[in-house]
Amino acid sequence: MRNFLLMSSVGCHLCEQAIDILVQNMNPELHQLEEVDIAFDDALMDKYSTRIPVLVDEQSGAELGWPFDADQLHHFIQQLI
Repeated sequence: MRNFLLMSSVGCHLCEQAIDILVQNMNPELHQLEEVDIAFDDALMDKYSTRIPVLVDEQSGAELGWPFDADQLHHFIQQLI
């Protein structure tokens, strides 16, 4: 199981678009996704406030920044294997 974090924040319309892509294209048997609201962590705000949504692979720390589509998501995941 590969764990991913989606750096986001409440009311972020781009984050909602990213979630749609992730839900439609990630295999729940292989991938676990957790949404992280950066508003509650100063360090995350400093790092991601102007970049959200950002998908982070917990194991490697690799990041996929917005904008991304289904093909870019698949390519990102394949590079992690």
